[in-house]
Amino acid sequence: MTEPRRTPGPDAAPVGSTGPIAAALDRVGPRLRRIRAQRGVTLTEVAHLTGISKSTLSRLENGQRRPSLELLLPLAQTYRVPIDDLVGAPEVGDPRIRLKPRRINGRTVLPLTHPGGIQAWKIIIPTAQSEPSPRTHDGFEWLYVLSGRMRLVMGEQDLVLGVGEAAEFDTRLPHWFGSTGDGPAEVLSIFGRPGERGFTHAGRSESAH
Repeated sequence: MTEPRRTPGPDAAPVGSTGPIAAALDRVGPRLRRIRAQRGVTLTEVAHLTGISKSTLSRLENGQRRPSLELLLPLAQTYRVPIDDLVGAPEVGDPRIRLKPRRINGRTVLPLTHPGGIQAWKIIIPTAQSEPSPRTHDGFEWLYVLSGRMRLVMGEQDLVLGVGEAAEFDTRLPHWFGSTGDGPAEVLSIFGRPGERGFTHAGRSESAH
């Protein structure tokens, strides 16, 4: 006679489980036991506070019971800890970019992106006026004036851009930008190399200087 196949019940610990999830579950029991010891409470007291039986709590701490959300939620509330602390969830990386400003040709340049792909900078142009020295290179550049007024030379054009005005141009055209001489300016610069162009045409003021 063939013996019927038995299916593990909900109290059974996972057998033969491997990988990061199984490893995290294996660490839940010791964490629960350590937190309870830090709180100075007994299994009986925790059972009273959470409504979870003392035997279930004991099996959880000993790794004989699979942790589930319905068990961990009341425990997290009772111990007053985030549920992530019980399961050892990995920390999410900090999305903020921390890059140091540099001084380039008398300007303060703060990179807003890491090297590679489209580049963005915040550029602070001092009041001192300098003689334009146009240059060329492959790519496209987009400039947006955050504060003050900026002088922009592109080919034969000599322009002044104020707050909220922008210009986009092919950097193979001789170009230069700097101070108008009547105050500092803050400019957002976005540059893309050939094949990386991700800009749309923006409005541009072309008042002659």
